[in-house]
Amino acid sequence: MATRTGIANLPLHHGKAPPWLFQRMVRLAREITIAIVIEFGPEEVLRRLSHPYWFQALGCVLGFDWHSSGVTTTLCGALKEGLKGMERRLGLFVAGGKGRTSRQTPGEIETWGDRLSLNPAPLVYASRMSAKVDSAALQDGYQLYHHTFLFTSKGFWAVVQQGMNETNRYARRYHWLGETVSDFVNEPHAGILTEKTGTALNLVASESSPARITITGIATEEKPEKVIADLKKLKTLTLPRRHEIMLNDLHPDSLSKIVLSTYERQPQNFEQLLSLPGVGPKTIRALSLISELIYGVPPSYRDPARYSFAHGGKDGIPYPVDRKTYDQSIEVLHRAIIKAKLGLSEKNEAMNRLGRMSSELA
Repeated sequence: MATRTGIANLPLHHGKAPPWLFQRMVRLAREITIAIVIEFGPEEVLRRLSHPYWFQALGCVLGFDWHSSGVTTTLCGALKEGLKGMERRLGLFVAGGKGRTSRQTPGEIETWGDRLSLNPAPLVYASRMSAKVDSAALQDGYQLYHHTFLFTSKGFWAVVQQGMNETNRYARRYHWLGETVSDFVNEPHAGILTEKTGTALNLVASESSPARITITGIATEEKPEKVIADLKKLKTLTLPRRHEIMLNDLHPDSLSKIVLSTYERQPQNFEQLLSLPGVGPKTIRALSLISELIYGVPPSYRDPARYSFAHGGKDGIPYPVDRKTYDQSIEVLHRAIIKAKLGLSEKNEAMNRLGRMSSELA
């Protein structure tokens, strides 16, 4: 995995891309995707989109504001729109999106599964668990509002989802690549593009393994009455500074029903616990606090961000410190555009943007 090289501020920008720009983004995204599929196969598209550098570079090439949170939602929307009617031929499918559209993801996957004679269950599970992990097992202050699930006819998948922080007015993007996920609750991310915000409750860190075991034990072995009593006890303690946000809006009595439900269902491990309906951030937060402060088994508070950008030139184009990685992204996009059947003017505009990005690395 790449090491942290800087910080990317992705300010929350409301509104939509103007129609004249979005329609061109749709066309260019379609042609670039076709070119990559022809040369490398549909699985390579997933690998590229799961890399935050490459995703950001593609957003720049399509002409969207590089540092806006909207590059995620607009790029994913343009890709989904651009591939409509071509999914079968390319073997590449896009489900989900922003807001209410994200909740339609399981149904979209199942519809394609029926058409392709592809078992949709593993893909639906991957979609739901990636969202569960980034909302409940990883509590970093960013509320998910966008979830795009991409998959191929062979069952390979990737996820691009984004959360917002209403306090600092910035966004954080999470990337998943199915072929690299051996465990949904242990270091599953392909990368995260973010603004570093300090402490995060990170139960998918490798060092959180003892905490995951302890939390599962609390949920399955401790009587629900004792769990709620322990939580009430914690509410009266003077806790370390890092727990202030974790205890915010945490009401033991309101958790009693879900604690009873998890006890009755007896999940066998942390992943099964996390996958249960109703088990969300507050439940996981409560069990995590009990694990740490009653049983002395702390989770990780390491922010999991692995990829980020350093600020670039005066014209707003970013230049990553990791020049080799970004050069590779530019080269793949360059070759894809050359192979794509674009109009001359749009092709030249795209090539000019790539040229400006390359010059920033000189």
